[in-house]
Amino acid sequence: MSTPLPLRYFLLALAVVAVWGTNFVVIKLALVHFPPLLLATLRFALVLLPMVFFVPRPAARWGNLAAYGVLIGVGQFGLLYLAMQGQISPGLASLVVQTQVFFTIAMAMRSTQERVQAFQWWALLLAASGIGVILLHTDGSTTPLGLAMVLLAALSWAGGNTASRMAGKVNMLAYVVWSSLFAVPLLGLLSLVFDGPGALGASLQHADAASWLAVGWQAWGNTLFGYAAWGWLLARYPAATISPMALLVPVFGMGASAWWLGEALPGWKLAAAGLVLLGLALNLLWPRWRRP
Repeated sequence: MSTPLPLRYFLLALAVVAVWGTNFVVIKLALVHFPPLLLATLRFALVLLPMVFFVPRPAARWGNLAAYGVLIGVGQFGLLYLAMQGQISPGLASLVVQTQVFFTIAMAMRSTQERVQAFQWWALLLAASGIGVILLHTDGSTTPLGLAMVLLAALSWAGGNTASRMAGKVNMLAYVVWSSLFAVPLLGLLSLVFDGPGALGASLQHADAASWLAVGWQAWGNTLFGYAAWGWLLARYPAATISPMALLVPVFGMGASAWWLGEALPGWKLAAAGLVLLGLALNLLWPRWRRP
């Protein structure tokens, strides 16, 4: 059985998922002034500096750190930011990217040769139905390209999860900081090539204080606080107690996008969210319900 969380630790977990969910609105606001790849570069640069001078390198191989940094920095957030610049709404992005759960499970099963269980097929079918509903209703705010890019971002996130699992028991905060050493140069180079030095210089010169606060929130609130607090909770309580809280991330994401950005929540969008969340919940909670 799972261990109940004391109220103060429940509130800490709730604060983390609230930060992670509402962060999609912050991303959208930051993209007003920064090109996507530059925003990703700045985010991981602020994760790296100055923390790399204060946090010891984790006990992980350099190749493992590089894989995680590239998969998360370039694959997950680079693609996510590109998609969110006019290709998908923040609320739907916060929902679709949670499909990383299924990609992570598929990768884990491939390495352990486990068979997919019946409840996992049903969970995948529900989530895929939700993605299908979104695909059928793509419009000016969400395009098939944007949906595909966020699914690829979710796949990259799953690859990062696999890399971190292969690293063993490491300090997750230090792991994220040191892996950023590999994300920043590649993101910066891609930004320079695709955005051009002129666009980069202009965006840095004209960005206002709110834009820089959004970048800081990406690095310090979403990454450093989020990972440190989540890792601290997972080190003290079973994953079965903590992990279900992550189901609230798209709830906060869609709610915040509707509240602050005026994103419409028509019936089809709520139905898609319900199907995806139901699939995620079934996959996560069914083993607990079936446990004697």
